Amino acid sequence: MPNHRHIRSAARAVVICDGSLLATKMRDSRGVYYILPGGGQQHGETLEEAVKRECLEEVGLKVKVVRMLYVREYIGKNHDFSKRHKAFHQLEHVFLCEVEDPSKACPGHETDNYQVGVSWLSIEALQNIRFYPEAIKEYFRSGKPEFPDTYLGDCN
Repeated sequence: MPNHRHIRSAARAVVICDGSLLATKMRDSRGVYYILPGGGQQHGETLEEAVKRECLEEVGLKVKVVRMLYVREYIGKNHDFSKRHKAFHQLEHVFLCEVEDPSKACPGHETDNYQVGVSWLSIEALQNIRFYPEAIKEYFRSGKPEFPDTYLGDCN
């Protein structure tokens, strides 16, 4: 019988305030890196509910969903974390979100395994920061997110 693996559905947030992008600060054997806040969708939960819950858990902020920006696939065996993610396949739905008080960003009550903090990353400096997915950095060059394609494919 073939080994059936599932594809995980996730929701992530793009939050921009005063020229900075909200990011979850992570650490691995190579050092610090950053990702968008968010995570796996739970059964019976909408994507909007998932991104709101995940942001509260990881970065301690209530977010207001504005609109969907893009969908990204992540097939782990094809990217930097291939040893750790060789059997991992995730479909990420990324939303533009707003927060009421950006100064309240802090690690939430349920952080990710490799999470070591929360950061506001200067969009101007984003090109020189270890940030995943790398593929979206170019869409922030204007200072605000501009995604001409809704589906970005398998990228990192």
